[in-house]
Amino acid sequence: MWNKSINLLNEMITKGDKIALIGHFNPDGDSVGSTTGFYNFLQQFSKDSTIIYPSGVPQFLKFLLPEQNVLEYPQDNEKIVNCINDSDLIVCLDFNAFSRTENLKHLLAESKAKKVLIDHHINPDINSFNLVFSDTEVSSTCELLYKILTSMPQIGGDADKLSFATGQSLYVGMMTDTNNYSNSVFPFTLEMASQLLSKGVDKDAIQNKVFGAYSVDRMRLMGYLLYENMVYLPEYNAAFMTLSLEDQKRFNYQKGDNEGFVNLALSIKGVTISAFFTESEEFIRVSLRSKGDISVNIFSGAFFNGGGHKNAAGGKLFIPFNEVPDYFKNAIKEFKKDN
Repeated sequence: MWNKSINLLNEMITKGDKIALIGHFNPDGDSVGSTTGFYNFLQQFSKDSTIIYPSGVPQFLKFLLPEQNVLEYPQDNEKIVNCINDSDLIVCLDFNAFSRTENLKHLLAESKAKKVLIDHHINPDINSFNLVFSDTEVSSTCELLYKILTSMPQIGGDADKLSFATGQSLYVGMMTDTNNYSNSVFPFTLEMASQLLSKGVDKDAIQNKVFGAYSVDRMRLMGYLLYENMVYLPEYNAAFMTLSLEDQKRFNYQKGDNEGFVNLALSIKGVTISAFFTESEEFIRVSLRSKGDISVNIFSGAFFNGGGHKNAAGGKLFIPFNEVPDYFKNAIKEFKKDN
């Protein structure tokens, strides 16, 4: 089945005249790493391809973007519409359904192009795609994509045939989605890292760009949230933080500044569930993390209109922001009754 799917993907790419690579809304390292990684692979074979993001890319990940053929919603909306309508192959990476692209979901669903899904989240919407690569037993979409690309006939299992740019992108996605190798690490994850390092990928340079180039405002925001804002609930082995629009303005918040903040509370002894709530004009974005056998995927589905992985999930709330603390306390109380 794997070889058949690889051959079908290769056939789609070979026949594709215009290829669109789609990331998810609020792209993280795995989204940017997988889209740019696939783009760089296609450039090795001179394929006409364009990367499309449903929202802006965080500043600390922009070093991965090619100098051209990158479109972001909403500023490039007209170009995005034309690109999707003109494409004969659409590859969706690091999300399981068109709904994860927010304002682009209907445009993608209505496209007549062949559609491929490459993702590691549960419950993929397989009926919306012509070809699906789905595996939850990998660290990241970048790890799954690495397996796919090295299995392509042009590469033949030899990672050295991948371009340096492809390897760097895939490494970033895998590194960030494991929170720098602290969760969701499988045996092949480290094997992949080893192969990419042997290829010449500079992990120290990458870590400095991703984790060592934060703004002063971002560091002050993190300190403020930990000292003034974090709520510790020892009776439920949980903690949560909230980021209001007011605080975003106060600390000159830029897209991606809260990346990784949800993991901070898990460093507290005894804390097994951490939540982070970010206010926006339309809704409250929810990020959830857990340790061990506690499934925040189930927690998110039951209380936060979302889902994800066992130990990493997200969702949305549509309530007044000042009601979030009481809502979370009631939700965790109910969840702990059965878990």
